[in-house]
Amino acid sequence: MNKIITSSLLLALTLLSNLVSASEQPPNIVVIFTDDQSYTAMGAMGNSEIKTPNMDQLAADGVMFKRHYNNTSICMASRATLMTGLLEYKHGTNFHHGSMSQDIFAQSYPVLLKKAGYYTGFAGKFGFPVTKQAMSSIKHNTYDKLPVNEFDNWAGGTDQTKYLTKDNKYIAKYAANNPHSTQAYAAWAKDFISQAKASGKPFNMSLYFKAPHLPSKPDPAFDDVFKDAVFSKPENFGQQAGKHLAKQAKLGRQYLSYNKKYKLFTDYNEVKRNYYQLLYGVDVALGKVRAELEKQGVADNTVIIFTSDNGYSQGAHGLSGKTLPYEESTRVPLVIYDPRVKKQGLVSSALTAGVDLTATIFDLANVAAPSNIDGTSLLPLLDNPESKVRDSVTLIQTYGSAATHSLAVIYNDWKYIYWPFQEDNLLAGEELFHLSKDSLEMQNVANNPENKQQLQQLKNVYDQAVIKWQEQSLAVNEYSQYGQIFSRHVDWQTKRPLYTKAAMGSYQKEINPKPKKKKKPKKDKS
Repeated sequence: MNKIITSSLLLALTLLSNLVSASEQPPNIVVIFTDDQSYTAMGAMGNSEIKTPNMDQLAADGVMFKRHYNNTSICMASRATLMTGLLEYKHGTNFHHGSMSQDIFAQSYPVLLKKAGYYTGFAGKFGFPVTKQAMSSIKHNTYDKLPVNEFDNWAGGTDQTKYLTKDNKYIAKYAANNPHSTQAYAAWAKDFISQAKASGKPFNMSLYFKAPHLPSKPDPAFDDVFKDAVFSKPENFGQQAGKHLAKQAKLGRQYLSYNKKYKLFTDYNEVKRNYYQLLYGVDVALGKVRAELEKQGVADNTVIIFTSDNGYSQGAHGLSGKTLPYEESTRVPLVIYDPRVKKQGLVSSALTAGVDLTATIFDLANVAAPSNIDGTSLLPLLDNPESKVRDSVTLIQTYGSAATHSLAVIYNDWKYIYWPFQEDNLLAGEELFHLSKDSLEMQNVANNPENKQQLQQLKNVYDQAVIKWQEQSLAVNEYSQYGQIFSRHVDWQTKRPLYTKAAMGSYQKEINPKPKKKKKPKKDKS
């Protein structure tokens, strides 16, 4: 009798143990990253002209963050930031600067999650090289230095990747049924989810799309979606709406060459149609991913994080491209859907940053985050979206023309930008925007006497960001000198020699463009 009771008790304890372990199993984590998707380019963010039904449904199912910023608004640095949770001067990776060292990538979320037992996969535009030691000069052949073996399943691409599936090595096998890479990545994702389930492990899938990045080559399968659409221009569109901006902001390709090259100011409707069509392709792919999660029976324990590596100016203030610290280029959509959280359709106006996503991923996986990461987990906001996790965000710009290099901080609902460059009779510039009252940044109130207190408060926050840079910056890839360049308390004569040759070369190229060679008239052979 006692043996029967003991056996029954052991069986009950075993079943209870299995139930507990099942409930404690860490969630699967899917990270979906678009390229150049501004916060304005999503239906759920208030855009009635775009069509993003699957993105909008994800927002309705989860939490949409309306004030999410990339710490560096350019693809290479932003992707490195998401992988590591480090600000740019701590991971050391951007165009004109250099590669990421292996020891830093070893602390990235895919590597640490794999060590913790996750089945990991990456597909899409990886965006930055990883080399044994940080390399201060990135040449074309270093783009193949990718951490392929750090993932259980790899379908990533070098450099910018291509829109034609057949031109991308690791997804070329999907080309017959999915000639456009956006849908090919969705096909890969479906296979990955099936394989990940079979592994018996929790999985982490990182799907980093190229779309809607230039060149604008949308999937012809969706040519009818915006066929007859006419798109409106934002109120801050065009150069007239940029007259009040710092002169430094208008001395780079974002203001000059891009405007002519990509027809934004000559055929706005065509540019917008291509941009929206590329994003529609991503939306379709997102729908396929969610359908596969349901099909495989893993949707109820899979967290989806959807965001972009940077925004896109699309003519605001007469600007194209990104990189500059204005809203259209630094602010992006962010949706986090955790099916275990019963509250749905929540909206958070809390200030959040790119580095926070990495901290959130570690928190979800119950994996100890490296002690030096700069982010804060956003999980508290899933239950209470009205709370906040940070007071300020730092925005970094050290790419391209030296004149456009800047550092900015957002503190509560104010933004302060400092432009240190003073060559050719320029004076250092500063801008102050009250974002809750002026989201289009049409009024620089730095010189308004009534904003004196706010200006000083933002300067104090800014100075603390510079001190952190000086204390924590890597000594490689030409980052440490920016601790002096961005200081408001260092004179120009000291700063001038600290700019790199690449940055000064870009500046000279922008202000002194080479005249186009005139074509020689054809000889009359008649």
